[in-house]
Amino acid sequence: MRPPAQQGGSREAAQGGPSALPPVTIFGPDFPFAYDDWLQHPQGLATLPPQMLGTEVAIVGAGMAGMTAAYELMKLGLKPVIYEASRMGGRLRSQPFEGGQGVVAELGGMRFPASSSAFFHYVKLLGLQTKPFPNPLTPAAGSTVVDLEGQTHYARTLADLPPLFTEVAEAWAAALQELGFGDLQLALRQRDVPRLKALWNALVPLWDDRTCYDFVAQSKAFSKLSFRHREVFGQVGFGTGGWDSDFPNTLLEILRVVLTGCDEDQHLIVGGVQQVPLGLWAHAPEQIAHWPAGTSLARLHGGATRPGVTAIRRAASGQLAVTDAWGTVREYPAVLVTCQSWLLTTQIAVEESLFSQKLWMALDRTRYMQSSKTFVMVDRPFWKDVHPATGRDTLSMTLTDRLTRGTYLFDNGPDKPAVMCLSYAWMSDALKMLPHPPAKRVQLALDALRQIYPTVDIAGHIVGDPITISWEADPYFLGAFKGALPGHYRYNQRMYGHFMQDGLPAAERGIFLAGDDVSFTPAWVEGAVQTSLNAVWGIVHQLGGRCAADNPGPGELYPTLGPVALPE
Repeated sequence: MRPPAQQGGSREAAQGGPSALPPVTIFGPDFPFAYDDWLQHPQGLATLPPQMLGTEVAIVGAGMAGMTAAYELMKLGLKPVIYEASRMGGRLRSQPFEGGQGVVAELGGMRFPASSSAFFHYVKLLGLQTKPFPNPLTPAAGSTVVDLEGQTHYARTLADLPPLFTEVAEAWAAALQELGFGDLQLALRQRDVPRLKALWNALVPLWDDRTCYDFVAQSKAFSKLSFRHREVFGQVGFGTGGWDSDFPNTLLEILRVVLTGCDEDQHLIVGGVQQVPLGLWAHAPEQIAHWPAGTSLARLHGGATRPGVTAIRRAASGQLAVTDAWGTVREYPAVLVTCQSWLLTTQIAVEESLFSQKLWMALDRTRYMQSSKTFVMVDRPFWKDVHPATGRDTLSMTLTDRLTRGTYLFDNGPDKPAVMCLSYAWMSDALKMLPHPPAKRVQLALDALRQIYPTVDIAGHIVGDPITISWEADPYFLGAFKGALPGHYRYNQRMYGHFMQDGLPAAERGIFLAGDDVSFTPAWVEGAVQTSLNAVWGIVHQLGGRCAADNPGPGELYPTLGPVALPE
């Protein structure tokens, strides 16, 4: 559910009047670098020495991080060699329903906040269409049903729900203000770097060791209220739904999400978000160094990626040797690894000396959260029918404490096949689905929804086979996304800042990391894009390239704007 506005701007500003504030973007707060401006600058990201043009560099993983880096490195005149063990797109996976006329199930990322300005740079580049995501209590959802402890509430706005829910939303907004949220977000909106750094850096040592639940329970706003208020906050929450799955996480992670607008103004990509990484694979940029016009990543690869990587080591030549699944070994001056960090000890034999022991500690201690989704295609968006007994929508976007947790409805037009995400669940709720085959998962979800909608025949509208996923069961992912625990800030800082390699021993240089789990905003694609752009800068810097004086890259500004260092 969405709380009242808490940014502290004037009513005129909130309504988009003459004094309207700049938009919220994912600008820091740990490293407030303007990636969107860097991407759009007419001078381009950087230039390379002529003798380096055409040099091969390895990219491990063809998800959004890998494709972003490969595309930008190709534009600069390098030859990215992409390795992929599974399928292109990574956790941007849009699986079509057979016979569904282009209807897809979004198995990974499915809702993208407008604040993801670097990610939407590529969406716009590829000419893809978007539309608002049907989150609870938004116009895109139409109507929302909140079902808790057997009581069902129908609503179109927060005001339609019992006062308890408004009290929870207001308490969350007030609790954020106890941290100076309004000042923080104003500095972020205005890209006031000194102010943002001062405010955020003061919070990091205070809250790194404390959980989200600790903050909620101990805040002045919630401590005045009952346990029931905290329980409702965990079950249905704010923005996109309940946050009890994140209660054990460090508060800093949750605060970043709300500060940067990740949990509001979200959009879906029409036709599926996997079109973005696949589009970068096929797209021939208008401006490109070294390569002839019409060059794309697909053409450079002859139409297919290399197979998965099984080993990375330092070769006698000093370069990095990459071994693929068929035993072929190639050497590169630089390797970018974008797979999830646990794979560096479970799937890929990485020579231990390539990373410091402190970095290995950070990589191994990364904690991945489980996630499960179950989708069905239905003959049409029947939920829009007016129920004869209630006069309301037959079915609504549904938040519940039952097994399904979140049920989302995707309309592709009248009388066209539509999609129901019967269940989207995290952590222990996702593990409940893990042992079951698709048909059983669908039946469990239908049984739960029948308790909420006893007269609605959902099954009668299902066509085709269901599509489900449990990311923790996928050997190439082992989880859906990182969830940083208290005390993990230092680990995150080690991974995030690894692209700054001038101070590293020679034995540890040349291998780079990227992906949303390397970022400070895990589970959001913008983190994958931003860390991949950091790696692009690191690779170019290693090869002797440089950014234009009036368009400095992340590496030029990292020494002064980088994350605050906590004592070891």
